[in-house]
Amino acid sequence: MPVDAIFLDVLSSTATRREAKTYLQRYSPQKAVHMQPQKLGQNVGVNLGSLYLPIRSVDESPIFTQNPARTTFSDTKAGPLHVALVKVKSPQIVEDATLDGIGLTLSQLSRLGLNCIVVVDLTGSEVDGALPRPLKAIDQVDRIVEAIDRHGRPGARRLDNALEITSFDPVSAASIKLRGATRVTNRNLLLTAIRRGIIPVIAPIAFKKEIQKLFSVSPDDILLALTQDLAGLYSNTFNDDEPEKVVAKMSSLQTDLSLDRLIILDPLGGIPSTDQAHGAHVFINIEHEYDDIRHDLLGSCAGIHRTRNAKVPRFDPARAFPLSSPLSKLASNELKSAFNPVEETSNEEVVESLKSHVQNLDLLKNILGLLPPTSSAIVTTPREAANFRPITYTPSSVPDVRTRRRRNPLIHNLLTDKPVFSSSLPARPSRSPDSASTSAPSTFAKRGMPVTIIPDPQLYPWKPPAASSPSLNLSDPCVDMARLVYLIEDSFNQKLDVPHYISRISGRIAGIIICGNYEGGAILTWEAPYPDCNPERMVPYLDKFAVLKRSQGAGGVADIVFKAMVGDCFPHGVCWRSRQNNPVNKWYFERSKGTWKMPHTNWTMFWTTDGIEASDERGVFADYAKVCRDVVPSWADQKAGID
Repeated sequence: MPVDAIFLDVLSSTATRREAKTYLQRYSPQKAVHMQPQKLGQNVGVNLGSLYLPIRSVDESPIFTQNPARTTFSDTKAGPLHVALVKVKSPQIVEDATLDGIGLTLSQLSRLGLNCIVVVDLTGSEVDGALPRPLKAIDQVDRIVEAIDRHGRPGARRLDNALEITSFDPVSAASIKLRGATRVTNRNLLLTAIRRGIIPVIAPIAFKKEIQKLFSVSPDDILLALTQDLAGLYSNTFNDDEPEKVVAKMSSLQTDLSLDRLIILDPLGGIPSTDQAHGAHVFINIEHEYDDIRHDLLGSCAGIHRTRNAKVPRFDPARAFPLSSPLSKLASNELKSAFNPVEETSNEEVVESLKSHVQNLDLLKNILGLLPPTSSAIVTTPREAANFRPITYTPSSVPDVRTRRRRNPLIHNLLTDKPVFSSSLPARPSRSPDSASTSAPSTFAKRGMPVTIIPDPQLYPWKPPAASSPSLNLSDPCVDMARLVYLIEDSFNQKLDVPHYISRISGRIAGIIICGNYEGGAILTWEAPYPDCNPERMVPYLDKFAVLKRSQGAGGVADIVFKAMVGDCFPHGVCWRSRQNNPVNKWYFERSKGTWKMPHTNWTMFWTTDGIEASDERGVFADYAKVCRDVVPSWADQKAGID
């Protein structure tokens, strides 16, 4: 398929100009490409997940071209080879039609510039023993190869003799697994295939030279070995070289190849969470959330074991966990949504499914921990990757309005480097009684960045200031005041009147959220709607929400800060205001429980508190409105504060 047609499709289907520009910069063609305009929606041979049909908002948005009759992309230097590792779990239970759809999607990814290496995971087969039935693994590899080959050349190839079992013990660092007992023996075999556009498919089998036998090995160890080798972190070709040559070779490998994605296709879907309407974590910031999520999963397993020991015949989530447990609602239908078995699921099956999620979570941490922060991972179901579900429109409460069609999460992720849904969007109640079994659970993950909340709400819940619990001060040694001021000024593109601001919020600060190395953050305060009001009536207020310009629209920094604010700091609600011409208002609107354009001002008020009604003239709404109307801006340019 012509490269120009693919790039035209990308330009016409990505949601924003920034996403299209970022994609083209990263996955630009290796030579000048002349593109003739085509009608949007014209069939160009790449199925972009059935979302990307003519949409008025896209049709009317500007395309990145000065001359509508001709666009030229030129790149005099060939860029690095972009690679994704794909783990296909339990292919033996995947239907042929679904596998064919997966083959199509992988072929599309390759045409769009992301070269895939597929590793097969035969869940339930023997590991760490002489392979009793090697044909079982080979048959599944051949099924996947045939599915990819049906969608055009150069297709896929089964790759044998690329792995071996070493005598080294697994090596772990402080928090990630560095190396298993499996390693890549023929790197050139892999690179030759993917440079030709061929998708290698690897069985979970490796050769042990000492005894001249094939053994089954852990697919996760294979993925770890591939990551080590392709990222230039370890290779057996370095063993006899001098240190200077090793450094030069590693640098060359990292320049020639970029390992961008880890893709896990698991019938169980994404990492489970009941915080989201569809039952899976939308986005995981590994650096900040890994320990808590893993603890929840293992705690759920322990709860099921306790229930079983008490001789309860069938697992009952209501008995096993308190209602606040993140897994209490999910566990009872976990396997039902993935495999569609009989109505009841045994305790053992639920435990195994939760352990499988833990395994996927550990794999995300180990792989992303070895890769640059720009790399990402996605866990989804084979059906979602194949875009196999019948496409229907979701009813809307607004007349004559229908939602967009379902997106293919792998194609969408390549084009935007984001999950299909934003992780900071509030969970909406399902319209369908069986939404748990008809949802589309996908989890997007990045190594991410740490989140610092001062004070830690888990240890010191945020409460209105009192004599017994004085307010936080910006002079606290935990706060880097210089970086905080730079973050605010860079984000708002205005100079802050620091003395005025410190004076205004002194004694009112509820807490501060810092994302990464001051790449994003929020300052939250307690505001009194009236002088000397009761502390219980003080309003939780988002005073500053800032993201560095270079981090805006990338890496999910804004989502991370917002999730921390509404999830950890003020779970019962918070309010804030924004100028009515602020382009971020659409983002705020999607994440708030209510909005109100304040009369005779240039402000729009937002809140995340349940049960707030604008008709309530004397309750919480009135307090919110009074605070949002009275807060005095603290910008050095006084004209910026006139509203």
